[in-house]
Amino acid sequence: MEEAMKDSILGALENVIDPELGIDIINLGLVYHVDMDDDGIVTVEMTLTSMGCPMGPQIIDQVKTALGELPEVKGVEVNIVWNPPWSKEMMSRYAKIALGVS
Repeated sequence: MEEAMKDSILGALENVIDPELGIDIINLGLVYHVDMDDDGIVTVEMTLTSMGCPMGPQIIDQVKTALGELPEVKGVEVNIVWNPPWSKEMMSRYAKIALGVS
């Protein structure tokens, strides 16, 4: 996948906001890997802030909607993984400041 397409995908994912924290999933560090195959199918490997996160299905739907708006994207597959486990160290400086985490 070319770098410009990866940037477009990551940019679209910045519009997906974790409803509980009010910060996007990129700045929270929830997205581990994105890829797009030759057929335009994007695979997103991501995690949630907790295993029992009640917002999981809603966040997955938002990921599919956000990426579906890119003309190159023909389909989206979201794989939720728990390894490595998410921690606040994965958040961007912006997210840490916004949430008051040091």
